[in-house]
Amino acid sequence: LVKIAGSLGVRLLPPRKKIIVMIMGNHSAGKSSFINWYVEEHIQKAGVAIETQGFTFITSGRKRESLTGNATLHLYPHFRPLLEFNGVMDYLSAEISTSKQKKFSLVTFVDTPGLVDGDMVYPFNVNSAITWLGEQADLVFVFFDPMGQALCKRTLNIVEKLSEKCGDKLMFYLSKADEAGKETDRQRVMMQIVQELCRRPGLNKCGFEMPTIYIPNPQRPSRCVNQIDGVCQTIEKTINQAVQKTLDQLEKDCDLICSTISSRLEQDRAYVTHNKSIRLHSFLCGALGSVLPTLFILSFIVNTFSKEQLDELLGQGPARTVSIFTGIVMYLWDWIPEDGQVVFVIIFGAFCYLLLFLAKYFAGRGNKTLTKKEKRAMTEYSDYIQDIVKTKKV
Repeated sequence: LVKIAGSLGVRLLPPRKKIIVMIMGNHSAGKSSFINWYVEEHIQKAGVAIETQGFTFITSGRKRESLTGNATLHLYPHFRPLLEFNGVMDYLSAEISTSKQKKFSLVTFVDTPGLVDGDMVYPFNVNSAITWLGEQADLVFVFFDPMGQALCKRTLNIVEKLSEKCGDKLMFYLSKADEAGKETDRQRVMMQIVQELCRRPGLNKCGFEMPTIYIPNPQRPSRCVNQIDGVCQTIEKTINQAVQKTLDQLEKDCDLICSTISSRLEQDRAYVTHNKSIRLHSFLCGALGSVLPTLFILSFIVNTFSKEQLDELLGQGPARTVSIFTGIVMYLWDWIPEDGQVVFVIIFGAFCYLLLFLAKYFAGRGNKTLTKKEKRAMTEYSDYIQDIVKTKKV
């Protein structure tokens, strides 16, 4: 389908083999730590400082590799529009891991820059870039940590924008829940976050959930309820749903190609009709522009011959026909005053030139039409999609 669409000038992307899970939140919210835990490998730096300054794609592969810039976009052609965001290219990277833990072989994580308020200057438009990436992702995890940065306005602004466009993808989590102190402290933090979210019309929705999660540590047991396994279940559920989404996208792509072919063939038929009309105009103008001056000059030449000479040269029938036409021209010529004949010749010559110019103009106004081979190929493409591709989908 991608090849067929390419021949029609329509750009289709092959379906992604893995789901995209974007994780966002303020700095030190535990985004990188969660990825390391899920993969069971230390891939991303994790700490209190702002460790992640750009976008990092974490995916599985045959060997451990680190990619940057163009190599990352080559691996993920779906995200090539990121080039439109000035400065992002230098802060784009990919980490390929050989881990086979959990469902990692079917997941690509996108670790985003840690978000902070105040005078922090990012080298690119971080709000727009994260919003765009969130729209492309299958899941967007928003991590709120209980250490005082959960109410970061920049984070909430981005979340509000994403909620307007793809609210069904957003999942909220209170990360590092084991560091929130006692249960009463944890409840107070969650209340503050919920209150702040509810102040924003785009986020004030019923059925709001924010499970508490933290990275399990056998050396530091905690009584706090850890719902991190629920995150894994959400990822697994989305993986199962991705198959149906791919089939739905296949049907949309098939309809797009078929409609494009139909519109192309219909447009070609309109072009053929238009070209016939244009050729007729060109022929009429060219014929008049050639015949009129020829008849005008021929009339003066024929007028020098007698009737007997014309009958002898052309024969009685043709000579009579020529005499009638030339007689009309000479009659009109004699009707023009002698002092105006020169002006008439100039005007007549300009008119004939205009007719020839219009003939050439109309000849160049034709539209390019499809060849028989191209029409046959388009018809075969349409039949292939309707009879084979769509049938297999059903």
